[in-house]
Amino acid sequence: MRKAFSPKDGKLRDPGAEGGEQQATADLFAGAIGAYKNPASHRTVQFSDPIEAAEVIQLADLLLRIVERAEIRLKTG
Repeated sequence: MRKAFSPKDGKLRDPGAEGGEQQATADLFAGAIGAYKNPASHRTVQFSDPIEAAEVIQLADLLLRIVERAEIRLKTG
């Protein structure tokens, strides 16, 4: 995630965003992967709170939207 969204040369970075915003996006993706994707790759993770599970899905939806914007920039740029 940090490489893909690197403010320096990440293919998915938003060149129109400020450097700090670009770094924050890279950090957001790295944090989401570390907090939600990686644990499920190493053990069974169960959400006992359905609201929290829905919020994780909403976060994933937001992250996918950011990736889709990057894909559009790559196609049109």
